Amino acid sequence: MPLQQLRDRGFDIRCESHAAAILEKDFPVALDELGNVLQSAQVPITEIIGSGGDETKGTQRLRRALTQMGWRKGKFEIRKTINGIERQSISHEIDHVRELSGDHLALEIEWNNKDPFFDRDLENFKRLHAEGAISVGIVVTRGHSLHDRMHEMVLSFARQQGIGSIKDLKRIGLNPTSRQVTAVMKRVERERKPIEFATAWTDSFVSDKCSQAITAMDRRMATGGYHDR
Repeated sequence: MPLQQLRDRGFDIRCESHAAAILEKDFPVALDELGNVLQSAQVPITEIIGSGGDETKGTQRLRRALTQMGWRKGKFEIRKTINGIERQSISHEIDHVRELSGDHLALEIEWNNKDPFFDRDLENFKRLHAEGAISVGIVVTRGHSLHDRMHEMVLSFARQQGIGSIKDLKRIGLNPTSRQVTAVMKRVERERKPIEFATAWTDSFVSDKCSQAITAMDRRMATGGYHDR
């Protein structure tokens, strides 16, 4: 599956250091597997809103689909010795590794993580690539189109669900923290230009839930990467 086919389907794709050529020329089977899994992946807005601090169900489905395709958890251990004496030992655990003819692709899913997690993954990928342990490192994360429309989608959901109070949030299974409640109600109950509850809650939810993961990825991409829709 050519990368352009994924772009045509709405995926944001960023490749560095000849990752596109390596994937398309040397790993067409793995690229087909990954492309098929990504195109089948869905994360409904209800799952995004209700996921709390855990992985969304969509992310869990994506992990299971990759595992079934042979992209299994892997561990790389690099040891360096001088005159037979071990001087350094570093191990890296990767959520998804695909082995083909002795070569390896490494993949991490970072749906909504902040800078330190991207830094960790990208540094691990660079180190493993430099040591010849992997041919390409891949990161799957939220894409620009979803990131940019998140506020619109959450607000639409809130209005469709008739969310107009804290009680309504609890009715649909959401339990905002006391800090979040205070921030929302302060804007709803203020004397000057109060705003509707749905808008105030959406602003708070999107600000807390959706970190600037895409900006972080844009700054730090150093290996081939997929951005999920």
